Amino acid sequence: MRAVRCLAWGGIDDLVIEDVPVPTLGAGEVRVAIRAAGLNFADTLIIAGKYQEKPALPFSPGFEAGGVVLEVGGGVTSVKPGDRVMAVLNHGGFAEEAVLRAEDVFPIPDAMDFVTAAAFPIAYGTSHIALWERARLKAGEVLLVHGAAGGVGLTAVEIGKAMGATVIATAGGAAKLEVAKAHGADHLIDYQAEDIRERVKELTGGRGADVVYDPVGGDVFDASLRCTAWSGRLLAVGFAAGRVPQVPANILLVKNLAVLGIYWGSYRTHAPELVAESFRTLFGWTVEGKLKPHVSHTLPLAEFKDALRLLAERKSTGKVVLTVAPP
Repeated sequence: MRAVRCLAWGGIDDLVIEDVPVPTLGAGEVRVAIRAAGLNFADTLIIAGKYQEKPALPFSPGFEAGGVVLEVGGGVTSVKPGDRVMAVLNHGGFAEEAVLRAEDVFPIPDAMDFVTAAAFPIAYGTSHIALWERARLKAGEVLLVHGAAGGVGLTAVEIGKAMGATVIATAGGAAKLEVAKAHGADHLIDYQAEDIRERVKELTGGRGADVVYDPVGGDVFDASLRCTAWSGRLLAVGFAAGRVPQVPANILLVKNLAVLGIYWGSYRTHAPELVAESFRTLFGWTVEGKLKPHVSHTLPLAEFKDALRLLAERKSTGKVVLTVAPP
């Protein structure tokens, strides 16, 4: 089968496509014919050896996919051959087939296509567990979402609206803000031209945001600490800006703030039942039309380098997806 391969730690140009053996199937596992694979910023980190987990070399990147079940191992009853599914992987999604744990394979609604399924699990899963389980966002609260046109930020806008919050979205430039607005944002802040802290205070009558969703870090995180409401919750989702911020404890004390980390991947290990419950909720909202996954670019597997560059250079909005033709 064809697969994108990382042979040594490096960059996008160091990746290759190779013919590799089909992975073997064991008990409790599922073989999936991949039809589409979602891209994530973490893909650029894992190939450089900078991700939280380092696979043994060589390996195929790719954390999420949509496809069809080909066969199941012993003891698997949750899916069967022929089922259309969404899959979450430790790595290996940029390939024609993958073998993974049965608990990481989820049947998708009839109306969901493979591209949407590939774009769905990590971004929506991260945002939903962050807002629902970590921050306990309540209807009527103010949610501030940074990077609101990006892969995870845009899902946080939609989920925040589905949960009844007033959503303030920040992004760089009018075009990206229009994407956030189209997906439900109530207020928009262009961080290239406006001061985040001052605008949030203005929009909230000086009170600040109850919950902040921050996949950016750096200066954006620093500004967020100073425009969060008393007893607010600040979600540290990622550090796309490159600088991991430090938290002044005196601000936490004076404002009764909570800074909450969210690494969605760890929930697959420590609370898989919570992940399954989250997806049931998210699929329900999708069927109801409350969630409208946004894929700005779809490219064939052979153009994986161009796809990764779109992501790394921030030229995409929402998600970038690779399509994989049947072998």
